[in-house]
Amino acid sequence: MTTHLLLIDCPDQPGLVHHVTGVVYRHGFNVVHNHEFVDTTTDEFFMRTVFTGDGDPGAVVHDCRALLPPPATVRLASTGKRRIVILATKEPHCVGELLLRASYADLPVEIAAVVSNYAALGPLVTRFDVPFHYVDHEGLERHEHEQAVLETLAGYEPDYLVLAKYMRILSPTFVARYPWRIINIHHSFLPAFVGARPYQQAYARGVKIIGATAHFVTDDLDTGAIIAQGVLPVDHSYTATDMAQAGRSIEKTILAQAVQLVAEERVFVHENRTVVFA
Repeated sequence: MTTHLLLIDCPDQPGLVHHVTGVVYRHGFNVVHNHEFVDTTTDEFFMRTVFTGDGDPGAVVHDCRALLPPPATVRLASTGKRRIVILATKEPHCVGELLLRASYADLPVEIAAVVSNYAALGPLVTRFDVPFHYVDHEGLERHEHEQAVLETLAGYEPDYLVLAKYMRILSPTFVARYPWRIINIHHSFLPAFVGARPYQQAYARGVKIIGATAHFVTDDLDTGAIIAQGVLPVDHSYTATDMAQAGRSIEKTILAQAVQLVAEERVFVHENRTVVFA
């Protein structure tokens, strides 16, 4: 029996859950999981429905569109693995976590390649039989380097790009090639501790929590819709080095969590906010 995934985003009105599940049932399918949410500040309705059966799922989409208030987004999503390419620089913790989880099928993704502006991560990546591309940025203008990266990505046609501590700011032109398809991770000290050595800055200020934020990349730096966040308590006994080590641990965990949520189509973006069905 085939599994199907239906995603709906539309203005709210009474009876939407009843209408949608009724359409699914009338076409001979069975609902096995259903999540819905109404944003009362915008009166927007979101629904993620998993259903099974061997009929025509396209007929479900057609009938739902006829019943739902406009403008409605109704789509069927694949239940298979998502194809991703990882962009990285030198730090191995996030890249290694994604490679390890994917290799043991703990993430519903196929890592098509890793692209880096340094060669340092090549030995790690190739241990997992994943192609590694070193695209040097030295001596190149930003647009020249980005063009070289885009040419490398074109050979893989990824569903998503994952920035695993990729220490390059992407231009609006680059971001426009993958709208709402680039996932980034950073420490949650922003904007309080910007620039270099954030953990040293945090230590100097005596912070009591550290954390990480995974979000979609937009034209404005580190302001895209948030997918997942996590925090970890620290105290006076932590040195800046201890904080950095703890920070790396939570960064890799939150990034992997965000990739999983996106790959499983559990994330809806609405007005730069997210609805996440965990």
